[in-house]
Amino acid sequence: MRLLYKIIGFLFTLFFAWGAIVQYNDPDAFIWIAVYVFAAIISLLFALDRVKYIIPLILGVVCFIGFVYLYPSDFQGFDLDDGDIKTVELGREAFGLLIIAIVMFFYSFRLGKKLKV
Repeated sequence: MRLLYKIIGFLFTLFFAWGAIVQYNDPDAFIWIAVYVFAAIISLLFALDRVKYIIPLILGVVCFIGFVYLYPSDFQGFDLDDGDIKTVELGREAFGLLIIAIVMFFYSFRLGKKLKV
């Protein structure tokens, strides 16, 4: 079972690293590259069993708060043809944070369960 969690950690390391790479043309690229790189680093540390449960928990809470803050009141989808470019971009950014939050909560739960916390 440990192998499965290592594989999950390495996969999300790759996914989040890819997320950082594709941010190069974003208007606020530096912020989003940093967010995805940090998530990739935590994923790698999780895969290598080198992180305490509190770190992904804190990142998960921060990303979830970011999701709630950024979520557009008139969400119009993810495709630019679906609506206003600003609303679509906010929706994409918000759901990116939600994905990171869910993954970090998973890591934290797994690490906390391992410690019997």
